[in-house]
Amino acid sequence: MAGAPAELDGRGKSARGVRPVDEQLARVLDTAVRPAPVRVAIADAQGMLCAEEVVAQRALPGFDQAAVDGYAVRSVDVSGAGPNTPVALPVVGEIAAGSRQPHRLQPGQAVRLVTGAPLPTLADAVVPTAETDGQAANVAIYRPVPSAAFVRRIGEDVMPGDVAVRRGSVIAAAQVGLLAAVGRERVLVHPRPRVAVLSIGDELVDVARDPGAGEVYDVNSYALAAAARDCGAQATRVGLVPRDPTRLRAAVLDHLANSEILVICGGIGGVVGDQVLSTLGELGDIDGTRVAMHPGSVQGFGRLGHAKVPTFLLPANPVSALVLFEVLVRPLIRTTLGRNDPHRRRVRARLLSPLASIPDRRGYLRGQLLREEATGDYLVQPLGTSGTQLLSALAEANCLIELPESVSEVTVGEQVTVLFLAPRV
Repeated sequence: MAGAPAELDGRGKSARGVRPVDEQLARVLDTAVRPAPVRVAIADAQGMLCAEEVVAQRALPGFDQAAVDGYAVRSVDVSGAGPNTPVALPVVGEIAAGSRQPHRLQPGQAVRLVTGAPLPTLADAVVPTAETDGQAANVAIYRPVPSAAFVRRIGEDVMPGDVAVRRGSVIAAAQVGLLAAVGRERVLVHPRPRVAVLSIGDELVDVARDPGAGEVYDVNSYALAAAARDCGAQATRVGLVPRDPTRLRAAVLDHLANSEILVICGGIGGVVGDQVLSTLGELGDIDGTRVAMHPGSVQGFGRLGHAKVPTFLLPANPVSALVLFEVLVRPLIRTTLGRNDPHRRRVRARLLSPLASIPDRRGYLRGQLLREEATGDYLVQPLGTSGTQLLSALAEANCLIELPESVSEVTVGEQVTVLFLAPRV
């Protein structure tokens, strides 16, 4: 590995005035405010963080029930059953799932029943239909069953007073099912932060139009709104916003009122960036800066409006914007959601091709993460080059290769840190 870290002054900035990545990330995460919990229908709670201890009020299951189709018996009555010595029992009834009619089993009897049906009184086991001759009047049983065999006992899953879903748990499919099973129609959750995504640029057109000379499609508002949804936010794609200060200010004000996070693309760098910063500066504190990373070194961040909404200014280049989203915006969203560790999973992987990075900047380079079958070790194949801004390479990537500021070259076989890009990791 080659390269040397930039010298830092007493404020943690490099001698060139470039802010370290970790300092910028700390500034961003310091603005995280978790919205007050809300109660939602369990069908709408998937992916959210539970904000209460959900205590079961009743047992699950609520009664002893059959775990298979078969015959309810007293285990003692079939203890001598075998393939050559079947035990014959009269079948004195049949119980369907959902039956409310009480049944009582006498010694030496059997009751036919289906999965989920309540066991009759005195029955302590179920003989599966496959272990019998399946007759309806008198059944021959070919194997013994111990007490409680093929029976779901009352409270076996959850007892009254047990915590069914814990505070801080992510509500996934199993948790939704458990909430329904304990009779909860609604649950208290940490809501999804509302994220509005705007694109600035007179050269931009929406994908519904054909671009003319000098025009390009608005990629960023679509891509970044999708990225925000992917990490758990409620995203609004505002789309195109003009550079005109009056109209830009009005558009931003409209969305500050109903957003926890604002993402603005294309409003940073050069004369246009100065104009955008000046306009947004009328609404709060925001600064443009260089951060010691690539791509996406030139960026902006601040807090706007009466609610001091965290606001990002990202580059117009879609690759830079998406990488910056991964490094800075996504951790803020995940922290706002209440996640203890808002960062992507990191692993060490062996490099399959040489890789170059910009000196004194932390590199976030696209890669394809693989697993060596023989050893289980991670391998990573770089995609494109460090200077290439190809969106197609990012679309093929399943990870970002993170190279420290002190590294400018990495050779084949060296270990590097990679960040998984799989959804919701």
